Amino acid sequence: MYDATEQINAVQRQVGSRILEAGEARVSTISQTYQTTVEDLWDACTNAERIPRWFLPISGDLRLHGTYQLQGNAHGTIESCEPPHRFTATWEYGDEVSWIEVRLTPVDTERTRFELEHIAHVDQDRWAQFGPGAVGVGWDLGLLGLASYLAGDGSGITPEQSAEWSASDEGRRAMELSSQLWGEASIAAGTDADEAKAAAERTTAFYTGTPAA
Repeated sequence: MYDATEQINAVQRQVGSRILEAGEARVSTISQTYQTTVEDLWDACTNAERIPRWFLPISGDLRLHGTYQLQGNAHGTIESCEPPHRFTATWEYGDEVSWIEVRLTPVDTERTRFELEHIAHVDQDRWAQFGPGAVGVGWDLGLLGLASYLAGDGSGITPEQSAEWSASDEGRRAMELSSQLWGEASIAAGTDADEAKAAAERTTAFYTGTPAA
């Protein structure tokens, strides 16, 4: 049976900042090493036929300067593309624009490290309320889907199963753990521990539908 808790614990998380032309931006970084080649992982992350098998249905022109639309979620423009190692794109949702950078690095001939940075200008009040987990838990669920898909043994959680799984006790525990670990990453980045823990509790409540303490 697939162990989602083990998967959440296998992910590395880091919180930081970056100065852009429009001012300081928050940077949430998530990474994991997968048992596959860099070419295969690149294809899984950029092929419109494979992306829906672990993430969301996608449409558009998936090449440099092309645009994409994730069904029911973000859209954007592919700003750089260096196969099979790196691409960057805007991440546009509602009236907000942020950016993602995906980097793939071979560990050896059979393992590849996936790293994603989400770079966003975040209102200070919203950051204080939810912290990095607001986007981080969502990316954790994405990496859970990718790990399930790459396992290839049918034991993981497919996109078709994700809604039911998220409402299950196991799903809620996994999202709570993800939120907690993003809170720890925020503390490591210098956030006051009590503030980071309170933000993580509010993020958990948002994702699981349970009241914050």
